[in-house]
Amino acid sequence: MSKIVSVHSYRGGTGKSNTTANLAASIAMRGRRVGIVDTDIQSPGIHVLFGFDESDIHLALNDFLWGRCSITESAYDVSHVLRDLGAHCGEIHLIPSSVKAGDIAEILRQGYDVGMLREGFQDLIDSLNLDYLLIDTHPGLNEETLLSIAISDVAVLVLRPDKQDYQGTAITVDIARRLGVERLLLVVNKAPSILNFADLKEQIEQTYDAPVVGILPHSDDMMFLASGGVFALKFPDHLYTGIVRDITDKVMA
Repeated sequence: MSKIVSVHSYRGGTGKSNTTANLAASIAMRGRRVGIVDTDIQSPGIHVLFGFDESDIHLALNDFLWGRCSITESAYDVSHVLRDLGAHCGEIHLIPSSVKAGDIAEILRQGYDVGMLREGFQDLIDSLNLDYLLIDTHPGLNEETLLSIAISDVAVLVLRPDKQDYQGTAITVDIARRLGVERLLLVVNKAPSILNFADLKEQIEQTYDAPVVGILPHSDDMMFLASGGVFALKFPDHLYTGIVRDITDKVMA
């Protein structure tokens, strides 16, 4: 049985796309077939973590939404990032959004039929025989993010230890519950090392009545990588990567 996992944050800059990419890689390293859809159409970026630039994207999610291709035709096999990591690695397929200014402007101006996403997600799962489909959503709340959260088996909400993030996450948690999300998991990212992580976890869990499945510390190594790859694959022995594996365990449970 395949699972849909949406990864969302109320505000930008939380590290949501990096979290999505690292989760996808960690799941695939366990022999699973994983799809990633970048539905952050207004500010796409997860493709960069897999070594893509504009010239590599010939068809994108935008083309599917405009009826120019099937969603599977806009999927790229990026399993090469798993190469040399072991015989039990699975696959990763990426559906990027267009980074062309004209395409982004057209989406903002004309919009698209959000209902097509639901059909497209299921087509992807069926066509590529996916075990997991991860949705990298647009920050905040709009029609697309509400649909993505609503159809998810697991919603992972990424937040920083920041008062603005706390307030926005409260809104998202409330809406996710109203939408009947089966499992709601919290990931705290970019936590300063001076914080007491045990106390932070307890505080956030009490505030939202939802489990914190991982606290990712601020990492100079992550900042230095500067989206030049998937961190968990570049630094398999790093503390950060170990926490990603723990989060993966809980997402897959």
